[in-house]
Amino acid sequence: MRIATLTALLQAAAAVSATTAPPADRDSTQQQQQQLLFGSGPGPGPLQKRRPNVVFVLTDDQDVHLSSLDYMPLVRKHLLDKGTNFKGHYATTAVCCPSRVTLWTGRHAHNTNVTDVSPPYGGYPKFISQGFNDNYFPVWLQEAGYNTYYTGKLFNAHTIQNYDSPAPGGLTGSDFLLDPYTYAYLNSTFQRNGEAPRSYEGQYGTDVLAAKAYGLLDEAVAAENPFFLVAAPVAPHANVVMNKDELDGGNDLDSVYFTEPVPADRHADLFPDEKVPRTLNFNPEDPSGANWIRKLPQQNSTNVEYNDHFYRQRLRALQAVDEMVEGLVERLEEHGVLDDTYIVYSSDNGELLHPTGSSHKVAIPATMMPGKSCGYEEDVNVPLIVRGPGVAAGHEADGVVTTHADLAPTFFDLLGIPARPDFDGAPIPVARAAFEEARNKGERREHAGIEYWGFAMGEGIYNRNPLEHNTYKAIRLSGPGYNLYYSVWCNNEHELYDMDADPGQLHNLLLSSAPNASSSEPALAAGQPAHKVAARLDALLLVLKTCAGAACQRPWRELHPDGAVRSLGDALAPRYDGYYEEEESRPRVAYEYCANGFLADAEGPTWQADGRPFGAGGARWEDWV
Repeated sequence: MRIATLTALLQAAAAVSATTAPPADRDSTQQQQQQLLFGSGPGPGPLQKRRPNVVFVLTDDQDVHLSSLDYMPLVRKHLLDKGTNFKGHYATTAVCCPSRVTLWTGRHAHNTNVTDVSPPYGGYPKFISQGFNDNYFPVWLQEAGYNTYYTGKLFNAHTIQNYDSPAPGGLTGSDFLLDPYTYAYLNSTFQRNGEAPRSYEGQYGTDVLAAKAYGLLDEAVAAENPFFLVAAPVAPHANVVMNKDELDGGNDLDSVYFTEPVPADRHADLFPDEKVPRTLNFNPEDPSGANWIRKLPQQNSTNVEYNDHFYRQRLRALQAVDEMVEGLVERLEEHGVLDDTYIVYSSDNGELLHPTGSSHKVAIPATMMPGKSCGYEEDVNVPLIVRGPGVAAGHEADGVVTTHADLAPTFFDLLGIPARPDFDGAPIPVARAAFEEARNKGERREHAGIEYWGFAMGEGIYNRNPLEHNTYKAIRLSGPGYNLYYSVWCNNEHELYDMDADPGQLHNLLLSSAPNASSSEPALAAGQPAHKVAARLDALLLVLKTCAGAACQRPWRELHPDGAVRSLGDALAPRYDGYYEEEESRPRVAYEYCANGFLADAEGPTWQADGRPFGAGGARWEDWV
């Protein structure tokens, strides 16, 4: 069932809802366009319209590859058909809190050191202890003259006990979901501004949140000041019941009970025949991958059936989000500010429903459930849709890799705020001409650095035994003639996938069982020997694993300061074979041991301490071959 057949059903469901729901990149083309439209700073200018507003809808665990957007006709109508869909957008950490902190700081998790969903390595308390509460996106926007509003989930471990110690900074108005009720679809607790938390037991959480978002939008418009509004529902995340006595940040999994997402009653019977897409990497017979993933057995029929049910519940839970998007657009139009507002839609990370609870690389056993936490495509490739002034309508933008670290810089760019020097990301060129310029220029935006620390865990009704040693570094890289994924796990096993030849990431080219491994022909990645490609990607990953600022944006310049190499295509030239492949002293990405957080002594070699650029010490390229 797809958009055409859903519209009538969901329009009827939306009618029920109305009666039941509770109340500075370097892309000059885009920069010049924004300056003409809105000016470059908070003061008015002679050619300036009203400073633009932003409404940002941030879902939780929403995939790209399991086609959830195909079941959201109102997102299609108001955003996809009226805006641009950025196909190559990635979360840099495949779990909620680290990903959200990256989004709201523009810095990778290895720089924020918020690497988990709960203390000691993550969660709201870690965000506070790292000093970000007075140095993150809402604070910066207020300093630039914007009013800021937020409703829904902010961070994990933001609770009914710590919500005011201290309260999140930089917000003009807020109404937060709080643990332990954040993921309880029918038992949510919200906390508005400085008030005490309030329970909404028995009401559907996404509808409660929608009403709050509409109220905050009314407040924002009435204030007659440019605004940034975030609506962050938990759909389509699993429903979670937490023991309220377990709020101090421990990892006692016995205190947390997961079930499938819960839809609103009006959506409960939709999609009765839908199943997890039976792609090539659905429950394969032969294992692949590395580390614990390669050891998992094939899932049984009971788990397949439950995963199909879980998939349907995800689609159903997203219908209330779909309706909320339309409600926001309609109210923006009624207030007369729609044409001055960017509407952005994304998710903190993705989700996998097949073959494992945390990866799609191998079969899922009966004891594993849906989940995230790996660097594979379903976990990290997430929606990014932008509608607004100067953004092409009905356009799909592909060929440029972007990440959540780019979102804060992008918002700064769109709102005419100068970029911060501590941003690890760079503005995404949202205008079509600027995007195509970025895609076609020599120094490409081709990489996403991906990182994770800790364990992997399934989400659902069956046994969720955590899988330890899930710490890894990875890189997703795409450009003319190559489309690749490379990773190094904390047990120092490696993976390399050619995503054009193997989109399901089933054939690890660095395993002895990889295609051509038993023949005289070497395994190939992007038409090149796999070892040759892996050597380049390992060097690039060594830079990215601890990069900061410009080094994250242009890592090839760290390896080649002369500027001769600006992409993998350049680096594959034979003249560099000696530098990448034959120098025994060149450090490789490797771990000293598996740690559950970012611990310097576990991380192994770093570029800053151990790296050596090409030509260092005055050697000519001939000296390297």
